[in-house]
Amino acid sequence: MRDLKHLCTPTRTKNRRGLVLVSLLALILIPLALLLVRQVADAYSSWRGQPPAPAPISLGTELFGTANALLPAAQQTDNGLIATANDGTLLHYSIMPALQQRVERFLRSYQVPYGLLIALEPSTGRVLALAGHSSLAPDWTQQAPYQLYPMASLFKMVTAAAALENGVINPDTVLAFRGSAISETPSSWDPRPRGRNNQMDVSDAMGKSCNPVYGRIASDLVGAERLQAACEQFGFNRQLLPGLPVHASQAPLAATTTDLRLLGSGLEHNLQISPLHAALITAGIANKGVMMTPRLVDRAEREQQELRLAPTAELLRVTSPQVADSLTRMLTSTVTTGTSRRAFRSPQARQLLASVSVAAKTGSINGDNPKGHYSWFAAYAPADDPQIALVALVINGNRWKIKASQVGEQALDAFFRAGS
Repeated sequence: MRDLKHLCTPTRTKNRRGLVLVSLLALILIPLALLLVRQVADAYSSWRGQPPAPAPISLGTELFGTANALLPAAQQTDNGLIATANDGTLLHYSIMPALQQRVERFLRSYQVPYGLLIALEPSTGRVLALAGHSSLAPDWTQQAPYQLYPMASLFKMVTAAAALENGVINPDTVLAFRGSAISETPSSWDPRPRGRNNQMDVSDAMGKSCNPVYGRIASDLVGAERLQAACEQFGFNRQLLPGLPVHASQAPLAATTTDLRLLGSGLEHNLQISPLHAALITAGIANKGVMMTPRLVDRAEREQQELRLAPTAELLRVTSPQVADSLTRMLTSTVTTGTSRRAFRSPQARQLLASVSVAAKTGSINGDNPKGHYSWFAAYAPADDPQIALVALVINGNRWKIKASQVGEQALDAFFRAGS
């Protein structure tokens, strides 16, 4: 028996070696065979007139700047605006031509020194309009969405969000203050212990952009640490959109009570934001607190093949849905009884407001780059089911042309007329 076992051992060793060799050959040959089959399939598809599916391509923020640069040369077709990139890619814009052209005509008709409007679809981040005009510097409009400007009272939305998030106010909270609603002297805002004081609920104060109320909310109720945390949550002090030439919006840390009141009310000149970021914040509040990544291209083709787009993506959660709902309630008085009521009193605007509720905020401040008076208007509508969010910026010289709220009214009217 020992002899038979000894004679069988070399045969078993050879069998093992054979199996190993076969396994190695299989590992090499099977991938090669699969590659050959794929090449044959692609060749067959091409022969049958069915080209193989193109590889995925990301067309998010990294293409936004390119599409923006090509926008002035874009051509209008029956399906919208198109432009061709340097590599031959055909870009189909998300922009609504009727909305874009209405705003551009309006800005040109008043020959504004500097004017810009950005409109977004809140739920997707699609850019619906990126319109601008400057009677002084025609090239300004190309970089204007990315540059920083004093944010002014648009920041009251962030102050309110911080207060609501921390449970120190609700939309009906009433605050007392001394001085006028437009006072810019924080040291005089504290109510008198005895005697008469003004008072206003925070919703009315939002619509009328009351500086003392929101300055006191920041200093007396929220505090520097929690307000700074809200700034970070809304995307300040960081590069929010890598791949875009957009400057990081700046919210300085408040060191004193006066600094905190100036910041909370939007009077701090070093509080700066890009129009694109301001539009994203507005759209984020409209979208139940979720800020979406902006996109300027709906479709792209190369060599008659449609390229696959990057999916719609969430950028930030800026507030809870409950806080977003409260902010919406607080913002709806701006166009009816607040700071932009005059821009919405024409028959055209009244007809719009009769069927569409608008949540909005204005801002006003002097600035130096470029020098002038800065007028902001942020809005979304319908307030209960937002389909559009927008931000308008107009920089006037010594002689006023128009306010940003008038640009916003034109944009909202054009959007809802196109959809009716």
